[in-house]
Amino acid sequence: MSILVNKDTRLLVQGITGNEGLFHTQQMVAYGTNVVAGVTPGKGGEWVMDGKVPVFDSVKLAAEATGANASVIFVPARFAADAIFEAADAGLDLIVCITEGVPVSDMMRVRAYIDQIDTRLLGPNCPGLLTPGEAKVGIIPGNIAIPGNVGAVSRSGTLTYEVLYALKQKGMGASTCVGIGGDPVNGTNFIDVLAMFEDDPATDKVVMLGEIGGTDEEKAAEFIATKMTKPVAAFIAGQTAPPGKQMGHAGAIIQSGSGAAADKIKALEEAGVRVAKHPEELPDLLS
Repeated sequence: MSILVNKDTRLLVQGITGNEGLFHTQQMVAYGTNVVAGVTPGKGGEWVMDGKVPVFDSVKLAAEATGANASVIFVPARFAADAIFEAADAGLDLIVCITEGVPVSDMMRVRAYIDQIDTRLLGPNCPGLLTPGEAKVGIIPGNIAIPGNVGAVSRSGTLTYEVLYALKQKGMGASTCVGIGGDPVNGTNFIDVLAMFEDDPATDKVVMLGEIGGTDEEKAAEFIATKMTKPVAAFIAGQTAPPGKQMGHAGAIIQSGSGAAADKIKALEEAGVRVAKHPEELPDLLS
């Protein structure tokens, strides 16, 4: 059991003929992900991966021909919104947008549309997701996690890798790891993923990796306190960040007295969450 992706996921890659798209397609296939198609307008009829993966001109054609039910997007920021719209219109269940630098105005249009249909969007500016031993969609290294019962959800890509590896070093595995991205407007938030982990019988405990900026962690704390029965441990990055200065992600900025690490930590601790001072402490907090 897992959430969002597993060995039955049939994945297509938008932007498969670009350098990033092709490289990560090779990594996903090597891991065992079932990549059934690629999409690059104007290059339909070509093949990549030594003739293993066909390329189509549109997501609709690719989905109809291969039965793809999920997409991962590796296209430049100025094309990302259109790529998401195209995948949504093709009726895919899951869209994962890796692209960073997507304008907030574009994402506001995307969210207004996605919220009206039955499609799950992850990202943009996210590392994707990994169900160890079954499938990886995006750029999370497959060798840093082993199968297990810990669900992980994070706004940060590199922090995700560090914690997954720390869990592995302690012999603890992950059910699914979900990188939601750090942009101000994205498709999936902490509460969405926490609810899925709460309902997943293969997930017994959860790691949540937050950072400064916004109020998503505080909202997640309220959800954990009122809706979750499974133990949660957390880490908040950016505890020494100065107010008004963007740190890393577009959404990682403390403004108008909100978004500070201390406020997030306080809310989580009041919700019964064990909060680590350093990421490497998380495995022990879950033991």
